[in-house]
Amino acid sequence: MPGLSDTTSDPTARRGDTDAAALPRRRRLEPDERRAQILACAIDMFGERPYAAVSTAELAQRAGVARGLINHYFGNKRDLYLAVVRRMVTLPKLDDMIVPTGTERERVEASVHWLLDTIAEHGSTWVKVTSHEGVGDDPEVQQILDQADDAAAERLLLMVGLADSARSAALRAMVRAYGGLVKVAGREWITRGTLTRPQVHELLADMLMTLVTESLPKVDRRH
Repeated sequence: MPGLSDTTSDPTARRGDTDAAALPRRRRLEPDERRAQILACAIDMFGERPYAAVSTAELAQRAGVARGLINHYFGNKRDLYLAVVRRMVTLPKLDDMIVPTGTERERVEASVHWLLDTIAEHGSTWVKVTSHEGVGDDPEVQQILDQADDAAAERLLLMVGLADSARSAALRAMVRAYGGLVKVAGREWITRGTLTRPQVHELLADMLMTLVTESLPKVDRRH
């Protein structure tokens, strides 16, 4: 009947309007939250592929933001990568972690467990960042990594009960050298899959125990 079609609305359209109204509005993120969201996506993408293969356009799409926001918060792609590097190598504040106690072996075991947890948190991204993978010889990246190596050496000396030794440049250098083994072992575990976490733990714990009980005391006596 013609009159009926004039007074009855399309039920499909009405249902669509109802569904649209029922959808929750996307919460507007605060600037710090938006920045953290972009950084988290960048951490994932730089872990998945080489630096050159990551585009800010694709990163913006994954993060669900306009490309201009990446420039606003970080600058260009290299600046964003530097932010990822800093995030990967920044140690937790002392207030946020428990310094191990007990015997030398117990301290060593706890310290290695902490190191491996740090590596596992971001996996392949940590491996690529700490090994300069895909970025070549970048002085600014190297400076960030050097500073991080120094901080990690001091933290490790504290965790194994040798905080006073951090004043010695030679002792810090030996711990930094141990850090090189940590990075290589992390790559074998995370990227290549040639070692399991328990195997890496045993290797690093044995080497750190030797460093603490034999190598460092020899250097300390000479100074």
